[in-house]
Amino acid sequence: MLSAVRRAVRNFHTRKRTLALGAALLLGLPAVTSPAQAAVASVGAVQLTVSTDQNAAYLNGESVRLQAAPRNVQGRVMLPLREAAALLGQPLVGSATLQLGRLSVDSARLSASLAGAAQPEGNVASVGGVLYVSARLLADALGANFSSDNAGRTLTITALRDGGNPLSPQARFSTDKNVYAPGERVVYTEYPFDPDGADITARRWTGRQEVYFQPGTYTISLQVTNARGLQSAPFTRTIRVEGTPIDTPLTYALKYADPGESFADAQVLTYPAAPAQLVAGPNFPLLFSDSPEAPTQSGVLYQDTVEGRARLLAYHLNALGRPARLYVMARNLETRPVEVRTERLGETAPTRVEGQLGQVTLLEYFASTAAQTLTLAPGQTAAAYASPTLGAGSGVNVLQDLTTSGRVELTFLFLEDGLPPTQQVMQQLPYLPLDGRHQRGTFPGAVRSLRVNLTTLPARIVIGDGQVDPVVMGVDRLTGQPMRLSGNYGVLYDLEVNGAAGTAVALSPRGGLYRGAMNIVDGPITQAIKLPRTGNALLPDQPVMLWRPLSDQLNIDFIPASGSNLPVSLVFYRARPQLGQGGGLKTYQP
Repeated sequence: MLSAVRRAVRNFHTRKRTLALGAALLLGLPAVTSPAQAAVASVGAVQLTVSTDQNAAYLNGESVRLQAAPRNVQGRVMLPLREAAALLGQPLVGSATLQLGRLSVDSARLSASLAGAAQPEGNVASVGGVLYVSARLLADALGANFSSDNAGRTLTITALRDGGNPLSPQARFSTDKNVYAPGERVVYTEYPFDPDGADITARRWTGRQEVYFQPGTYTISLQVTNARGLQSAPFTRTIRVEGTPIDTPLTYALKYADPGESFADAQVLTYPAAPAQLVAGPNFPLLFSDSPEAPTQSGVLYQDTVEGRARLLAYHLNALGRPARLYVMARNLETRPVEVRTERLGETAPTRVEGQLGQVTLLEYFASTAAQTLTLAPGQTAAAYASPTLGAGSGVNVLQDLTTSGRVELTFLFLEDGLPPTQQVMQQLPYLPLDGRHQRGTFPGAVRSLRVNLTTLPARIVIGDGQVDPVVMGVDRLTGQPMRLSGNYGVLYDLEVNGAAGTAVALSPRGGLYRGAMNIVDGPITQAIKLPRTGNALLPDQPVMLWRPLSDQLNIDFIPASGSNLPVSLVFYRARPQLGQGGGLKTYQP
């Protein structure tokens, strides 16, 4: 009889493998690691077959393993209430008093009522800390069919799936396969819906990963919320991971990591430095104002004269204790009108988050397109840049490329709110002294043009270490003191990398916190990349993906970000799958 029952059950919907285990997930029960634990939403009945004192059971014909075995207690076959409800796909609500269908169970008194009618003692029990109820009572509560073999040891409950709330949204998703190799990408297709067409406003996943590297059986669940605030029951699918691995975590990241996304590589510091050739390129000065970094009074931060092209970089925090502004004042030193043309401008202000200062400025700088021109009469002074008002403790970072048609005096000025940035006010202000920790000055060579030919991979291009990449030397025009530009902040690295097709390039921080941006040109594609996408890059063995070049020649514009730590390395990997390597790229991501 037992064999006949099992064969009958096994043949019942054996190909339907996706039962909604909403109750299990809501109640925090362990997932049953079997393909049978989820049934297709269209299955009308859920059939559970169990045997007394046996953990092995059958759910819609598929083998499952119970966490708590059925028990015979005082002549009644008892089932673990929470686990049975979960397997049957029925909602079990409450804590001290539990409600399942028409059944109400008092877990403290071990009593039960059915449709309000008290049930005889012995229908509820606690065994080993697990709450049990009579199998017959549970079936009556659900209006389910109940049958057992002649000995009464093996029984089957066949219940309708829960109808749910007709106003609730429905969670739905699928995966492209049921069985994956370790390291193979899982493609998810989501298709939740709302009965009345309301928007799906939130999704909550459990167990979802885009790749699984360890063999095993994995349960994935989705629960959605609509615009009315109603939640769906969790919708669950199960996949298996087995066989020969396709990718390691590193090779997977080199295929699929998005720009700005970090990944692990413990060997990154062992890769050789790629020889970089310094070539002739644009040569114009960088005027850098970062000392005193946090001025405590109004005054002149830095001043010099330029003619033609120049880059300006200022990084300051307001330590005046009252609102203030940063200005870059331009004064015409010629006896004829002079034009001051801003070619590019990036700005971050005001902010109290230092890590934002450099990153946002660079992204704005790379996106800047609209040029602006000031025409100055002989001796006239005007603001080439004026920051927003900075509250006490707030900072400003500005990166500005400009061109003048004659000699112009540029003055970096920090003024408390209310003082006008006029020539008369400027003449009465002090020149603020260096703070002894940061730099200011004029540095020749605002662009460093490098050419790299990739031969051996992986390889690194080191930036800002002061050894492989020498620092720029300059002078503080206010004091005549030589200056060493640590980190080469403000210097634009014009990198031309040849042999880049089929590689992946990542940024590896070597000095701690780093938040910045790069601009890449890959054939017809020009793109500014936020590095990292979120948070801060911190660890050398956690590089951040930059780009996968399609062209053999890749051009990268890189400026070390103010407020971040150097040095950094650009790491080039071979990313194209080798001949005979399994697991082609999965590019479809709905």
